[in-house]
Formats: sequence, C-alpha cells, structure tokens
Amino acid sequence: MHRNHEEKEVKFYLSDLPSLEKRLRALGAECIQPRTHEFNLRFDTPQRKLSQSSQVLRLRKDVHSLLTYKGPADPNSEVAARRELEVGVSNFEETRVILEALGYRVFIQYEKYRTTYHLGKTEVVLDEMPFGNFMEIEGPDSTTIKKTAEKLKLNWQAHSKLSYLALFEILRMNLKLTVKNILFKEFNQNKYSAKDFGLIASEI
Repeated sequence: MHRNHEEKEVKFYLSDLPSLEKRLRALGAECIQPRTHEFNLRFDTPQRKLSQSSQVLRLRKDVHSLLTYKGPADPNSEVAARRELEVGVSNFEETRVILEALGYRVFIQYEKYRTTYHLGKTEVVLDEMPFGNFMEIEGPDSTTIKKTAEKLKLNWQAHSKLSYLALFEILRMNLKLTVKNILFKEFNQNKYSAKDFGLIASEI
C-alpha cells in the first residue's frame, strides 16, 4: 500500500466487527487475505532507545515472515504517518537470533487475527486483538482514508493514531492490569469498551 515507504493509517475501535465486515462486502471490498493469525515480536535495546525515539523494530510471522522498521510518527498529521521499511525473511527464528546477537531484546509479544480487504485506494483490515476488535484504514493520504471511513459510516472523531502497544498501555493504566504481553491466553477472552482505551464509539 505504501511503495514510497510511508505508512498512513488510522484505527477505529469496533463494538460489532461482523456488521462492519458485512458493510465492507456490501461496498464491494475485495478480500485479499482471509482471516490469518499473526505473531509479533517487538525488539529494542536494553535501554529502550528505540522506544524513547519513537522507532519500531518488529519481527512478524503470519503466512510469511517480515522484519519491519518504523520511524517516528509525524505529529502534525491528521492520520498516523510514519516511514516504514519492510523486508521478507525466510527464517523467523534465525532472524530473531540475529537481532538478539546484535544486542536487541524482545520487550513484548503480541498476536492477533487479521482479515485484509482492498476498497478503492485503501487497504482496510479487521483486527481481532486479545483485548478487543479494531479496524485499520490505510491509504495514500488523509483525505482518501477519511472518505473510506465515511463510506463505512464510521465516526471520524473516533479515529485513533495510536499503535496497539500504546492502546495496551492506556488499557493497563486505566484498569490496573498486570498482563505483560498482548496474547489471547493472557486476556482469557476478556473484552473491553472504547472508553477503557480512552476512545469513543466509532460506529454511527
């Protein structure tokens, strides 16, 4: 979606994912990746230098394995906009060993089920996180992303530019949770409201 190495996207908390998926299909969205399990490792230095400078180093495994770097987000953008570089890797575990040999350490693990659609000039993903369901809309610019949100009857004021890890930290703080990773076994099917993440309802 972002051949110019810049990712532009927003998130919406979903209280009714099946209804939004029906709405997507009714609009003619094409499913380009059926529901797929994703497992992610976030790396950082022992001093958390990457996090302190708002950079991301992630190793992901789904149908493929990907190593991703993300730069700091543009604070002036209406959507989450940041540089993103990705490369496919042939061996997930060996790549992890290489990163650890270079001094990086896994500081959090997270997983989700993701279904990916293509609608117009945007990519729309439905994410089933251990703590709730979300939609991400990614596109070439904020105007295009906003138009897709309007087509889906989503409240634009409810969009979030935060990462899942940032939302996780807000949830942990608000509810005083002790879980360390975003894994289904740790959340035990507990689901939370938009308010728990500091968000508002997105469905109109």
